[in-house]
Formats: sequence, C-alpha cells, structure tokens
Amino acid sequence: MNDAPIKAVLGPTNTGKTHLAIERMCAHSSGAIGFPLRLLAREVYDRVVAIKGEKSVALITGEQRIEPPGARYLCCTVEAMPRDAGERAFVALDEAQLSADRERGHVFTDRLLNARGREETMILGAATLEPMVRALVPRAEISARPRFSTLTHIGPRKLSRLPPRSAVVAFSSEAVYAVAEMLRRFRGGAAVVMGALSPETRNKQVELFQNGDVDYIVATDAIGMGLNLDVNHVAFAGLTKFDGVRMRRLHPAEMAQIAGRAGRHQRDGTFGTLAGAGGKFGPAPEFTEEEIYAIEEHRFAPITKLFWREAEPRFDSLATLIADLETPPAHEALRLAPEAIDLATLKRLAEEPFAATIRGHGKVRRFWEACSLPDFRQRGPDVHARFVARLWQDLHEGYIGADYVAARISELDNTSGDIDTLQGRIAAIRSWAYICQRPDWVLARDEMASRARGVEAKLSDALHARLTERFVNRRTAILMKSLGQDAGLLPIALDAEGVLRVEDEALGHVEGFRFVVDQAANHADRKMLLAAAEKALPRILGERAEALAASDMAEVELSRGAIRWKSHMLAKLHPRDGQLKPELEPARELATLPEASRKALMAALGTWLDGKLEPLEPLHRMHVAATNPDAGSQARALLLNLIAGHGFVTREKAGLEHLPKEMRPFLRKIGVTFGALDIYSPLLLKPAPRQLLAALGIDRRPLQDAMLPVIPDAKKLPSGYRHAGTQAIRLDLAEKIFRAAHDARTKAGGKRRFALDLALPISIGLEEKNAERLLGQAGFRVQRARPLAEGAFGPPRPDQWEWRPAARRKQNQRPAPAPAKPREGSAFAGLADLMKQG
Repeated sequence: MNDAPIKAVLGPTNTGKTHLAIERMCAHSSGAIGFPLRLLAREVYDRVVAIKGEKSVALITGEQRIEPPGARYLCCTVEAMPRDAGERAFVALDEAQLSADRERGHVFTDRLLNARGREETMILGAATLEPMVRALVPRAEISARPRFSTLTHIGPRKLSRLPPRSAVVAFSSEAVYAVAEMLRRFRGGAAVVMGALSPETRNKQVELFQNGDVDYIVATDAIGMGLNLDVNHVAFAGLTKFDGVRMRRLHPAEMAQIAGRAGRHQRDGTFGTLAGAGGKFGPAPEFTEEEIYAIEEHRFAPITKLFWREAEPRFDSLATLIADLETPPAHEALRLAPEAIDLATLKRLAEEPFAATIRGHGKVRRFWEACSLPDFRQRGPDVHARFVARLWQDLHEGYIGADYVAARISELDNTSGDIDTLQGRIAAIRSWAYICQRPDWVLARDEMASRARGVEAKLSDALHARLTERFVNRRTAILMKSLGQDAGLLPIALDAEGVLRVEDEALGHVEGFRFVVDQAANHADRKMLLAAAEKALPRILGERAEALAASDMAEVELSRGAIRWKSHMLAKLHPRDGQLKPELEPARELATLPEASRKALMAALGTWLDGKLEPLEPLHRMHVAATNPDAGSQARALLLNLIAGHGFVTREKAGLEHLPKEMRPFLRKIGVTFGALDIYSPLLLKPAPRQLLAALGIDRRPLQDAMLPVIPDAKKLPSGYRHAGTQAIRLDLAEKIFRAAHDARTKAGGKRRFALDLALPISIGLEEKNAERLLGQAGFRVQRARPLAEGAFGPPRPDQWEWRPAARRKQNQRPAPAPAKPREGSAFAGLADLMKQG
C-alpha cells in the first residue's frame, strides 16, 4: 500500500493551483499531471520543457505523443494518463471536479481514486469537491486557496459598450458566430474559441487576443477549463445550454468557473450579461441575486455524487464486458455513469453478425479499444458506430494497412472550403491522428502519425485564416484603440502609391489633396475611417504640399481652366481685366492644409504659371499697349478686339476705318499684322500659344493641337483658321496666298485680267477648287478660258483672273452713289484708282 501523502488543493479559479502543481512536480525526480484539455496539457508541457529541457518531458494526448526515451515528466490528458501514472514520484489531477461530468466524469473519478505518486499526490479542483474528497480519499490533506483577485458583477452591457479585453461566452456555434460577426462590425473583430476547433487553431485564436490584435474573444464554455487568458470582463450571451440530454440553466458553480476567467493574479475582474442577446438565441440572460452572491463570494452547493464506471472490466466475452461496464458502484458517494459514446457503440456493434467472431480475452479487449475511439466528428452514435465497424474489419485481422490510412489522410488534405467544412475535416483528421497513435493498430505508425499531424496543422492554419478573415477587421480594431489618442501618436502614413495606412491597414487613398475612404469599407466603418484620417491628414498633406512646392513640378499641368496635378485640381484660373495672368483660386481640397503649407504651394504655383505664360508674350504686349494712353482710343479699341479674339480678328469687325494711319507702325511694332481679310499676330498662331490659351480656358473654341496648315472644314473652326470650301486654312498662310495673288495682279501692269499660278496654295495643301473659293473671299474671280477650236492644236489657253473687291460688286448690284474720295491710307485707295481708269 502507498502511504505517500495526498494533498487536495481546492478553490476557485485564479488561485494558482496549476502553478503550484507544476512547481511541486519539478521539485521531484519524476512526475505526471493529467489535464482536462490537450490544449492545456500542451501549454503546461511547454512550461515544463523550459525548466527541465525537451529530453526530460513527454506529452501524451489522444492524438499526439511526444515521448523522448527516458522522459521523467509527463503532461497528458486525463484519458491518456496511465492509471498507475507510470510509477512516478509525483502525480497530480487537474480540474478534478469534472468527476461529476456526465460524459467524462467516470475517467476523472478513476484517476482520483487510483492515480498515485510514489512520494506525493495532488488533487486540484473546485471547493465544491471537498465532501467527495473526504468521503473517497479520507486520508487526503485538504487545503483551501483563496482567489488572488475579486470578481464583481457589473450588470448587462450592450455589445457596443463592452469594455476592452472582454470575453463573450455563448453556448452554440450559431451564437458564437453571430456575436463575433457583430463585434467585427462594431469593435473591429474578435478571436473565436470553441471546443470543435483544433488545439492549433484555438492556440492561434487565443494568440490574436493575447497579442492585442483584437480586444475581444468569443468562446463556448470551453473557456472555463483552465485556459489562461488576459481577460478583464466576462459577458454571458446566454445562461442555458444543452448538456447532451436537455436544455438547462447553468449551475452557479459552472457560471463561476466561466466568470472566473476574468482577472489575472492581482488584477480584479468583472462579469455580467450581454444586453440584447436574446432574440433567436433565447431570452435575454439575467443573473439572479442568489447567483450573483454565490459567484462573487465563491459559495456553491457541494458536489454530492461522482460518476463512476468499472475501469478494469473483464474481457471474457462481449456480454461480460458490457455487464461489467453497467455494474453500479458499491460506494454511496458514487453513481453509475450515463451511457457514454464508447459503451453505446459497443452495445450497438455487439448486435451485429460479426460480433459472434469476437471471442477470447485479446480480441474482446481489442474490440473495446476500437469502440473507445472518441467521436471527434460529433455525428451521433449511429454514424460513429458505422465508422468503428469499418475500422474493425482491418483491426480484427491485425493491422490497418498503411496505404489505406495514407489514402484517407490524403483525402482530407484539402484547405479549401468555408469554416464549417474545415472544422469537419479537422474532426475527421483527429480521428485518424488518434488511430495512428495507437501502438498496435497501424503499420508504419510513426510515418502515418506524422502525416496526420501535418495535415491537421495545415487545416488548422487554414481555419485560423478563415476565422480571422471573417471575424477580424484589424483596421477597425486598431482605430477603436487609437481614436481617443493624440493625433500625433497615430501610426498613420502615406505610402508611395498614395494609400493612407495605419499599421499597414488601408484607411483610403489620397487623390491629389483629397482623401477618399477605402471603397471596401462598409457604411458603419466610413465615419470611423474619416475621423481617423482627419487627425493625421493636415500634417501628411502639408508635407505633401511642401514637397510639391519644392519640386520641379514636372507632373503639374494646365487643363480646362485649372492647374492640375496628376489630373487632380490644385487651383482654378479666373481672368482679370487688363491682365493676361489669371487669378488663382485654391481648390477646395487645399483648405485642409496648414496655412503655411498652403501659402507656399500657391506661391510656387504662381511662379510656375509665370513660366508657362511665356508663349503668350505677344498677347501680353497687346494688354500693355491697350493700357497705354499714348496709343489713342482707336488703337486701343483695335487692340481690345484683338485681345477679345485671342490674337486675331477679321477686318470687318476690327473697326479699322477709324484707325489713324500713323498708328499702324506702332501696332506692327508689337507684332500685329494687317492682312487682306484678317488682322492677327503670327506668333499667336503657333501650336504652343494656342494650346496654352485653350488650357487656360481663355479660348473656348476648338483647338488644333499642331496648328496644321490645312485641315478639313467644320461648322465651328478651331482658332486661327479660315474657311476654304471643304477645307480650312491657317490665317497666316491664307494671307500669304492673298499676297501672292496681289503680286500677280501688280505684275500684269494694270490690266484688268491676269494669269495666276495656283502652285502655292496647292503646295500648302489646298485643293484647286478650295483655293479658288479662298481667293474668292478676297475678291479674286476666275474666268475660264475658251477651249481650243475643234481641230486646233497647242497647249490650252490659261484661265484668267480678275480682282473684283466687295465694294465694286455692291456697286454693280445697286445704283451707284456719288463717288467719294477715298481716305488716304485706306486699304481700298487702289480700288478708287482702278474705278477712275475704268
């Protein structure tokens, strides 16, 4: 008989019981601790490895075995814990109050009664377990541990008012997903922890919360089983759950086990309910005064019965095995465990025809081991029984073939699909991981176990990614933490592509100096993103404006009456009376810039515009001359007409008859050309000034970018062109053709008719008929030559031209008035001389 001391350390959560057990185990030469969750077993394994080294510590769970040769310390789940604990010096059982659990309680009870250390045994559990310890382990030394911090009820809280570092507890996957989705919308997201998740996925989700990436965690009651979380507040989304038999209200001790996750070490915690969590999830939860008192004061009804089942049944036959498993306990403190999934599977398959072949101690034991396969997939006894039956087809003959196992594992190696699909695959691969861990079930056991763990790890990574993608809006989470801070402390920056980011999360992008919220943001997030951006935008945009002002402004351009940068408006241009340079009106977006930055940018734009206006120097000289009092009113009137025409005006509209002859040299000196039909500035007919006038919005007529000599005719001609039949010609080239025609007339020695060579207009690009129509506008008319007489030989006679100005044509159409003496210097003085000669 083992006379080593047995210590029962009982108390609520956050009393340091598990920490004490780890310290005691490490003080012995060897030891083992059984935990309710493999996640908790893994967490403690990592802590003991840090103290004792990898070669000294083993980890055994249903699906994973890390067993270095000669390992002296064992961390395991209770189901995987040897009944004799491997004859180790120290043995501890964690969360021993689970002996009262309907499904797993009989396993905890067995370890409570039988697992003993050579030198010390420790039972860890809630204070409610004390009567059972006294009844079943009378020589145990019981010590109570007070909670390090207080637990206070703060009533219901709406989801939008939930304090940071909160855990919300729900009791169905539907409720967990609904709460997590609402938290993503309102608070930036939440980590999700459920019993159906693989330990790897739960670890990563818990890490999201522990690292501060999210401030909330939504979990089922699995959170109460020893998970060490940095939780300040626990909110219950419900107070009822399905316990495998019926829907029932949580017991106060269960509530306390969950609420006790709030507060760590010396930091106090709070608990309450989630306001507005009723609806399709049931009535809004509400604690009674008695429940609040019990939780805050840690006073609960003691456990009066523990579940028990024969741990060492006889394997003489299936009937004997079933009878032993259903034998009631002898001790009054124990009650027979409800039919668990393993016993239900055994009883179902015992009725199958193949059960008659299961005879002998070895086969019956092996069959019972197969029936004890956990139902990871949670599809019910019938489905699970069929899976075990298929498994037994191979096991009863020896081993499961490695090819068959590899094929099943390969089928599950698929990371596509939604959350539910991935959870189903993880549950299935956990079954195969359990099978591969059995020492005598699978050929090539180590290789198959490694493959199963690898696939589970891949599926867990994929599931973590799906959960994070669905339930975590990292951008909103960051902003919720930062909006109350000083604007200068926000880690907001503008990247090279113009995207405004906070800790690598996009808030939106900047177009010129205008902020545009991220289009992917939903309506609820837009105000938050704008609020966050507005805190940093003045500084960021101010820096951008100063950088632009100091640059060569290579990307700045004039377009549609405005100065634009990368197609975004910086300033509007408004013409000013008597001045060529327009007034600059800053774009509305520049109003958000700091005053100094805005002034620097506008000054730089003014200087840049001065350089751009150089091609309009002839127009500038006209503006200056128009304000010169010495020019006289007639010259100023002509100049104003030229300015209004943006560099040209027809003679009919110029008011030329009022211009004194002596003023023409003055106007020619500033670049004005007096043509036969138009008055214009040749320098303003070049591409650069025409493009600039259009870009400034001064000349709104169509623009011919290259100012080609001849273009197709149009109803509304580009600036600087004259109609010529089906074509149009630039004014200065039309004047060149008119001048050549007058030269030909002069060379005719005063004859009425003369020959005119059309080689010049044709070389410029005019068609012959269009050249004739252009010359007709200046009074030149062609007289077709008579064809040669029939039978005559020689070159055809040339066409003859005559000049019939508009004034003469009008005289031929109405009675001639009394002849008036032409004003000296008039363009029509030569016409009067010809009339006299006629």
